[in-house]
Parts: sequence; structure tokens; C-alpha cells
Amino acid sequence: MRLVVQKYGGSSVKDAERVMNVARRIVKTYDEGNNVIVVVSAQGDTTDDLIEKAKEINTSPSKREMDMLLSTGEQISISLLAMAIEKIGRPVISLTGWQAGFRTDSAFSNARIRTINTERLKNEIDRRNIVIVAGFQGINKNEDITTLGRGGSDTSAVAIAAALGADICEIYTDVDGVYTADPRIVKDAQKLSDISYDEMLELASLGANVLHNRSVEMAKKYSVNLAVKSSLNNNEGTYVKGENKVEKMLVRGVTRDNDVARISLCGVEDTPGKAFTVFALISNENISVDIILQSIGNNGKKDISFTVKEADLEPVLELLKKNNDTICAEDIKYSKDISKVSIVGAGMVTNPGVATKMFEALYNAHINISMISTSEIKVSVLVDLKDAERAVNAIHDEFMLKN
Repeated sequence: MRLVVQKYGGSSVKDAERVMNVARRIVKTYDEGNNVIVVVSAQGDTTDDLIEKAKEINTSPSKREMDMLLSTGEQISISLLAMAIEKIGRPVISLTGWQAGFRTDSAFSNARIRTINTERLKNEIDRRNIVIVAGFQGINKNEDITTLGRGGSDTSAVAIAAALGADICEIYTDVDGVYTADPRIVKDAQKLSDISYDEMLELASLGANVLHNRSVEMAKKYSVNLAVKSSLNNNEGTYVKGENKVEKMLVRGVTRDNDVARISLCGVEDTPGKAFTVFALISNENISVDIILQSIGNNGKKDISFTVKEADLEPVLELLKKNNDTICAEDIKYSKDISKVSIVGAGMVTNPGVATKMFEALYNAHINISMISTSEIKVSVLVDLKDAERAVNAIHDEFMLKN
């Protein structure tokens, strides 16, 4: 008997009508003779609403207490969905993350899964129950509730699929697959029938809000068959897999990420170890840095520029100013009005001139580039925020991204 793991996002269960719609989809899969485990996110804007409630009480609550609060959103979803399936007349049980066996580290608000004790899940499947699991959450060694960070329900679903050797893991959202660009800003964006793990991982990391990047990492590591589908229609989705017909399309997608801030350390001494000093301070605070650019240096001085997520801007600025006696920067500048625009494609590595074509598209659109980052399968540039949508459209048109 096949095991199907399904994940439904918050928009898929945002109200009673959609909960019943999801319940009918689950029952259909079950009635086709499959064992079914379903991972569910909090309804609609529940998580944002809970964050606002917390701020009404305490503007700086501990991450432990925030995890305790935010985990309740998924508990509401799983119980309501289980009730809907009960109403249809099928055997069902809802489980919180810890009841489902999720053990994590203790990094509250961004915990990593350590192990999954699958005994309870297997027992419920053996009883032919449909199992509804709260995504995004687990429990640490002290039995404190932890959450996996935004998008963590994707990771929960893939983890279950990997642990139980599921035949497929279906991620249901309000879009019906992975597109060559965000169809809300590029009218000619095309849905991809398939995409490689590496390409999907880059797209997810660069702003494509379809799959959480940690879920794609896990799917690749454990060779989980992954599909992205819509919960609102029956259209064929996009399949994420190990290999791809790279000769078919050099560039598979264009993304933009507006959650970016640039910091520049100006007039830093051009001496060995200076970059290490700067980035060691930042990494010690568990803050990730993305694009880094260092000038060649002039008159014994150089500039170091880098990007972080916008939410990390203030903490990093405070950290750099606090330690400027050691860094010795003449000035610290920053900008929030920027966007990272990227192209991704496994075929790029064997085809020269792809970056040139991207730069030409931006030149023709009169869009200036402030920083550039490349890898084997992606090229990213920083542009002004006001130019981001035009940049995505110009690049998409240049490469004629048709499936």
C-alpha cells in the first residue's frame, strides 16, 4: 500500500469552506487505497495575529515563550481538519509535532529536527487512520516546545516522508506549481513540469516563496519524491527531482528578494584578518551574510560591503558600531531600499555568456547594478527596490523563459 504525505499551507485551510475542501481531497486520496499522513500549517494569518497579541503584552518576549504561543496555531488547524474528516466519515486522528515524535535542538524560533520517533505514526497508519500532524513544531531535550521557523511545515512534511520512506510528498499551496517567475508580476511566467533539487533549492533561497529551502535540502538528502500542487484546483503540479533536462532550458527561473539590506564598512585598514574580524562577530550572533564585495584597496584602505536580511540590519549595525574600535571603519553606511534579483539554472554552468545576457537585459532597461554574486547555477544582482519588478520582467523577456 502506498504512503502519501501531504502538506497544506495556511491559505489552504484559512476558513471553514477551505478546511472542508482539503478534507475532501484527503479522503479521496485515502479512498484510492493509500495510507495518508497530512501536515498542516496554521490557518491564514493566525501566526501573524499571535505575534501581534504577544506585542500587546511584551514587545520583547523570550523566544521560548513565543514558541509556546505560536505552536497553538497549528493545533487549531489539525483539530478542525480532523473534525471535517470525521464529518465525512473516515477514521482520523490529529497529533501535535511532539506527539508525532519530532525531537529538535533548542534553537527556539528556528529549531532543527534531530530525530523523529516514528512509532506513533506507524501505529496509527497500521490502524488505517488518516493522520493529521501539526507542522512547524517539535520538542527539545528538556521537553520544551520548539518551532522550526517560517515555512517550517514544509520541512515537517518532508521529514516525515523521509523517515517513513513515503512514495511521494505533495506540498499543496495556493499556486499550482513552480513558475519561471512570480506570475503576479510577470504575466508570461510559465509553470515548470519539473525542476531539479539544486535549482529548486536556489530558487527557494533567493525569494521564490513556494517551498522552504530547508525542506528542499532534506528532500535532496533523502531522495524524497516531491511535488508542488494547488489545493484549489486539480491541475498537474511541478515535480522536484534529482535530475533535469538541462539542455532544454539554460535558465529555469527569475526571482526577486526584497528582504535584503546592504551594509558597507568604508575606509577599513587593508590588513590581513580584517574581514575575519568583521564576519566572525556577525556569525557569533547566528546571523547569516549573503553577498560580499571587497574593494581592491587604495592608500592602505578598503571598503567591505555585504548583505543581510532586513530584520538583521539593526542588530548588525549595533554590533559593528559597538566593535568599531577593533574594526576601525571610517564610516558605516547602509541601505534598505534594495532588492536581490537572481537567475537560476543548472544549464548555466556549461554555457558561457548567460551572465552577460542578464546584464544586457538590465542595461537595456536602464537599471543599475550595485553588487553581483555568482555560483555554478545562479547569478544574483542587487538593484534599487523601485527597479526590482522591471528587472525581473526584463530578464524574463531576455531569456524567453517558456516551458
